[in-house]
Formats: sequence, structure tokens, C-alpha cells
Amino acid sequence: MDKKLLTVLHCPITHKGLALANAKTLKAVNEAIAAGKLSNQEGQTVREPLAEALVTDDGKVLYPVADGIPVLLSSESINMEQLG
Repeated sequence: MDKKLLTVLHCPITHKGLALANAKTLKAVNEAIAAGKLSNQEGQTVREPLAEALVTDDGKVLYPVADGIPVLLSSESINMEQLG
């Protein structure tokens, strides 16, 4: 993902800045997806593992990145408190 793009992207829900999710976060998210324990804001179970994602500066909201394109739809966002 283009680092210049990251400087202008913000969460459409909280308006916080976004950063690439690190390997530890992606691993935890993908483990929860594999276990069927992760849903998006619409309540739909997330079924596909994520190769890349963006997370808000406070680490509370995650957005998938599909083929290098951030999916910044509030309905597709994932509340990170689910990983509790």
C-alpha cells in the first residue's frame, strides 16, 4: 500500500488516522476468522482471511484491504474488541 495514501486516509466512523495492521494483529484477526468468531459491523461473519488490513490509531477498528485497495466502508469494518 502506498505510504502517501496512508497519510490522507482516515476512519469514516471515528475520523482517526489509519495505519497498516502489523503481523501480530493480522495473525490474531485471521485466527478469529478461522474459528468463525469475527463479524463485521453489519453482523456478518467474516469468512476470508486478510492478507492486509488498516487499523485506526487507537487500535479499535480494522478495515480490510482487498487487492491493495482499502475497503473503508463502515459496514465492512471490524470492531477489534471482539478479539478481547
